[in-house]
Amino acid sequence: MGLLPAAPAQAPRAAKASRGDFARGDPLLDAALARRGEWPDDASPPGAASLHEVDGVAGRARIMRITFRLIVSLVVVVAVVAATSAWIHVGQDRAQRQDEIERRSRLLALTLQEVVQPLVSEETSERLRGIVEKYANRERLAGVAVYDREGRLLAATAALSGVFAEPPAAVREALSRSVDGSAFVEMGGKEVHLYALPLTDGGGVAHALLIVHDASFIQAQLRQIWLHAFVRVLAQSALITLVTLLVIRWSVFGPIARMAEWMRALRSEGEVRPPEVPKGDLFAPIAREVTTFARHLSAAKAAAEREAGRPRKDEPAGTPEWLKEHVRARLGDKPLFVVSNREPYMHLRRGRDVEVIVPAGGLVTALEPVLRACGGTWIAHGAGDADFEVTDGKGRLQVPPGDPRYTLRRVPLSKEEEQGYYYGFSNEGLWPLCHLAHTRPIFRADDWAQYQRVSEKFATAVLEEVEGLEDPFVLIQDYHFALLPRLLKERRPEIRAALFWHIPWPNPEAFGICPWQRELLQGMLGADLVGFQTQSHCNNFLDTVDAALEARVDWERFGVSKEGHLTLVKPFPISVAFPPVARDPYPTPPRAKDRDTLLKELGVRARFLGVGVDRLDYTKGVLERFRAIERFLEKHPRYQGEFVFVQIGAPSRTYIKRYHDFLAEVEAEAQRINWRFKRKDWRPIVYLEKHHSHEEILPYYLAADLCMITSLHDGMNLVAKEFVASREDGEGVLVLSQFAGASRELRDALIVNPYNAEQGAEAIRYALEMDPEERRARMKAMRETLRENNVYRWAGSLIEELSRLRLREPTPAGSE
Repeated sequence: MGLLPAAPAQAPRAAKASRGDFARGDPLLDAALARRGEWPDDASPPGAASLHEVDGVAGRARIMRITFRLIVSLVVVVAVVAATSAWIHVGQDRAQRQDEIERRSRLLALTLQEVVQPLVSEETSERLRGIVEKYANRERLAGVAVYDREGRLLAATAALSGVFAEPPAAVREALSRSVDGSAFVEMGGKEVHLYALPLTDGGGVAHALLIVHDASFIQAQLRQIWLHAFVRVLAQSALITLVTLLVIRWSVFGPIARMAEWMRALRSEGEVRPPEVPKGDLFAPIAREVTTFARHLSAAKAAAEREAGRPRKDEPAGTPEWLKEHVRARLGDKPLFVVSNREPYMHLRRGRDVEVIVPAGGLVTALEPVLRACGGTWIAHGAGDADFEVTDGKGRLQVPPGDPRYTLRRVPLSKEEEQGYYYGFSNEGLWPLCHLAHTRPIFRADDWAQYQRVSEKFATAVLEEVEGLEDPFVLIQDYHFALLPRLLKERRPEIRAALFWHIPWPNPEAFGICPWQRELLQGMLGADLVGFQTQSHCNNFLDTVDAALEARVDWERFGVSKEGHLTLVKPFPISVAFPPVARDPYPTPPRAKDRDTLLKELGVRARFLGVGVDRLDYTKGVLERFRAIERFLEKHPRYQGEFVFVQIGAPSRTYIKRYHDFLAEVEAEAQRINWRFKRKDWRPIVYLEKHHSHEEILPYYLAADLCMITSLHDGMNLVAKEFVASREDGEGVLVLSQFAGASRELRDALIVNPYNAEQGAEAIRYALEMDPEERRARMKAMRETLRENNVYRWAGSLIEELSRLRLREPTPAGSE
């Protein structure tokens, strides 16, 4: 009995909860709403109309009111423009026609002068009146009159005799000043034109001849012009109204409805993919901002749930949110600092505009999602010609543009510093030294001096950024900054510094070529943690240290002790962002184009598509790849006209002669192979030599049957992982060089020796003819590998390892 009265009271509560998108299935939010006595806006009592419907009708009514105001405004503008145009036209037409009447009057007056003047001299009034009456019936000629010197009317057309018995002003002016007189006056309710011509005798002006033309037709024609203008305004207004309604129907109501539906789903289901808005659409900026807001809202909601002690059930390790919490647990409130040569965003001058681009390269691809996730400061060389036009006095700005997540600190370098440190020592010396690509390294003393100078400049920038912070964490990237760890440690020993070496490390004999190998190694050992892509690179580094320096190498712990400082050396295979698809809160990527559309844009036809994406470098094996394609077409001529390979290449380091020559070699090789096999609407290789954004590359990844990575020597090669990450459809085959670090992880790729053209050709054939089940199984396995080892896990493991280290390692007696 006690339960029965409670039932009616609970019914409205249940009805409301069933209608509230926010409350549906969310006890945490239900409780909050219940405490405040509030329900979502779209919750309505039983029997009431849905507020979604009411809001929809009200919203449409508001839009229609706005549309009405817009149409009225456009019509008013059109009317004003048409009226102004008609007014100008009327003025010009009036002036033109008045000039025309005046010319006709003067011409007629001069003609009559020869006839009338002898008659007025003889004072033969009968003959004079006859001449005047003769011109009475001419078209638009109202009449003719003749006056004597005193202004008396001598003869006139009958229509004028009673009107102009007294001489008009034009006649008086002609008699008094001996000049032609002209005027428009009203006569009998209509406008006429008067033209007076003085007639002279030997002693001066003796008479005046008056020509009167009917000018009323001018006003009639002007009224017609105004009428046409009015009709034109009506027609244009109707057309504007129709077009505006259609545009609003297609461009406003549709996107608004999709966005509203997406936001309702967002409230009820969490993160969902935002509606697709065409590029350049009216609502594209709004969609981007709402998407950003939704992402931040999702993160805030997740944080609130964690604070409330209810962790998200769908929060796996290896996501941006996981990394953020992981870094917070290890670093507390301290920010993360990243140092690299290449910046994540570059500002370039394009005429009067400044364009923002994302530079090509695996380092940016890997690290940018990490900084987006956990924030901090990225310190890099400001290489764009407009980079410092958008920063503060210290070279700082917030990035990414439009959705700031972290700080970018740009370091300016002179041309001499960039030439010596970057193009010289780093890329003509260390790069070929570390890559077994048969290019001779070049070392110059001037380049070494610039390398040292730039390292000092970056050390100063880092120390400025970490000033006042206790135990700051600094992640130093790659071979450009081998000296930086020791420079930082000498001034701030409490800094926790990690150096990640993205490229391979050669054996001790090869590295011994460098004249300054000891200085480089000592600089690197200033770091608390040195990371490489693979264990073999770690082994080579420890062998090099053992051979070149007096230090204790601990092979059990994989560490180096020198001068009381321990440096751990470990592999951290870098990866790409790979969040679970169901929780992707980022904007929708560009729509995948079908293969035919892509190839049509390139001017070729084919059934099968291969793709290669590289920064154009002699270590990437592009020439070897082209020769494998050539051999494939030789061995399997049935694929001629059926298979096309798109090579996307971003020019790089073109100031270095070897790179400049390499670009020419790649283009020449592509042209040679195309000349050999090409047909009317087909060529085997489409070579696109320019920088492409990820959004531009993605359609090729999605449409390709295979992706070829044929590096001659590579630390990792993230293009391989990007291709796999992009293939949510589970299709596509990866052909991967055995000399790329990625081949240690992506074992379900077709592994090839890039120097073996026969093997490369066979891999292409096998990829195109592979059984669909095997193809999907291989891709699924590789995607699982990326899911378990994405860039968020990479950063998390690197930071965790660094946070565990003791900064000072006791040195056993006699160990060094």
